[in-house]
Amino acid sequence: MGGPRTGAEPQSPARAGSPAESAESGRALGGRRRWAAIATYLLAGVILFTVYLRLSETYALNSDSANILLMGWDLLHGHLLLPGWYMSDVSFYPTELPQYALLESFLGLHMQTAHVAAAMTYTLTFLLAVVLARSGSSGRVALIRTLIAAGIMLAPQFGLGVFALDLSVGHIGTSVPLLLIWLLLDRVSPPGPALVPVVTAVLLTWALVADPIVYVVGIGPLGAVAAARVVRGFFADTGHWTDRIAAQWYDLSLGAATVAAVGLAWVVNNLLSALGGFTVNRLPFHLTPWHDLHNSASAGWKVLEVFGASYTGLSGIWLALAFLHMVSVLVVLWALARVARRFFSVSLVDQVLAVAIVLNVALYLLTNAADEAAHEVAVIVPFGAALAARVLTRRARAVGAVTSRRVRLAGFAAGILLLAGYTAGLGYEISQPTAPPANTSLGPWLLDHHLTYGLSGYWTSSSVTVESGGRVEIRALMQYTMKRDLWMSNVSWYNPTLHYADFIVLDSTPGFMNHWEPRALIRKYFGRPARTYQTGPYTVLVWNRNLLSSVPR
Repeated sequence: MGGPRTGAEPQSPARAGSPAESAESGRALGGRRRWAAIATYLLAGVILFTVYLRLSETYALNSDSANILLMGWDLLHGHLLLPGWYMSDVSFYPTELPQYALLESFLGLHMQTAHVAAAMTYTLTFLLAVVLARSGSSGRVALIRTLIAAGIMLAPQFGLGVFALDLSVGHIGTSVPLLLIWLLLDRVSPPGPALVPVVTAVLLTWALVADPIVYVVGIGPLGAVAAARVVRGFFADTGHWTDRIAAQWYDLSLGAATVAAVGLAWVVNNLLSALGGFTVNRLPFHLTPWHDLHNSASAGWKVLEVFGASYTGLSGIWLALAFLHMVSVLVVLWALARVARRFFSVSLVDQVLAVAIVLNVALYLLTNAADEAAHEVAVIVPFGAALAARVLTRRARAVGAVTSRRVRLAGFAAGILLLAGYTAGLGYEISQPTAPPANTSLGPWLLDHHLTYGLSGYWTSSSVTVESGGRVEIRALMQYTMKRDLWMSNVSWYNPTLHYADFIVLDSTPGFMNHWEPRALIRKYFGRPARTYQTGPYTVLVWNRNLLSSVPR
């Protein structure tokens, strides 16, 4: 008969221990691990965001942050091309400005929104750097890579380090799309799918339209590395030259992607301009003459600032933390040296990260960019963190084969202690008092005196506008000419047919971001005020006419 034998139990098609059941069990286990990893990243993101929000609040927001918020507010209210806006030398138009607009859609136009955006950006950068560091690893190696990358990025230096890495928009935000690109290239084993260079070109265009520094830390490094790999592969291969060129198609396509991104970004920027969009202020950029290079020495300390290791002018706990963070600098330098020594033995992404770091620092130290703040080299922190974690763990595996278990444990314990020190330092930083936004007392005073539209210097203008929720609006004039200050501002603000400005605010507080008292020029262009008020460090001059008609062109 065709039935089962007496006493035998029916068997399922995939019996216990069969290959099919093992594969199904493996898929289920893999699915659980993926969900666990996602949950871990989400939890880490929430914790990091909370910490970096508190850290951002220790640094006072000013008119730079306020103007970015005003741009986002305009974007949110339908001015999609931001007509009439004059940006700084960087637009951040397709990257961080939409982020600000999104946050303002439910948080409103408040200075605190800038802190939220800054914490969000640094948290994303932190997590992407860790993901890139862990890429291609598992188990103990993945754990060590996580600790190295997270340790380097964990605690920005208090004060100027917070400004460079965790306050408002900046080049640190540009690292987000770049890290996504490097992660894509690292996950695809060459020769990868033909679509990868296309996606790379699109993402590079997106980042380049937002920030020209992508030439230095994205397009330049990837193009140079792709060219070097093509040349090496061509001469290392054998056969007809056409076959050798064809064998390098992947690296050639990546190089072509960088060229295409430059062309596409040029088209996009010109299209935005032709459609009446925003204008970017182009700053002069030049190499520092050889005989003036000694003046750029101070820029070296700014590079240390982004790693938390600048110890000039510090004492006590802050000095100890700076020396502790010097380890991060040495670790990144060690990784760079290893890549330089074995350049063609490391992966494409490791090569790109190393070249980007070197180019960014070199151009910072050797050009007039050295006069700018440390945010000009902020990208090297996530790049250095990912590179150090990826390169040095390979070295650790090689060394681990010939060293004793006791030595390896000692090294691991030293790393844990160092990370504990960084964590303690971060805890000390976020325990510092919250710094209120600049000029918080001025807006309420002006509102009480029914003064709602006026003029002042750059640092006393938009910070009051945003802090008052737009109930008081102050527009910036240039200190030495009284002309419109078209730096992160909108030309419509100065239109006398749209607005009535009847007061000017002077600020006697010392310092670059405060003092603004061009009294002689005010008398020259605007005459004598009808009334004068004094409130704290501010002198408020009031006229009975629209001052916008007298602003010199």
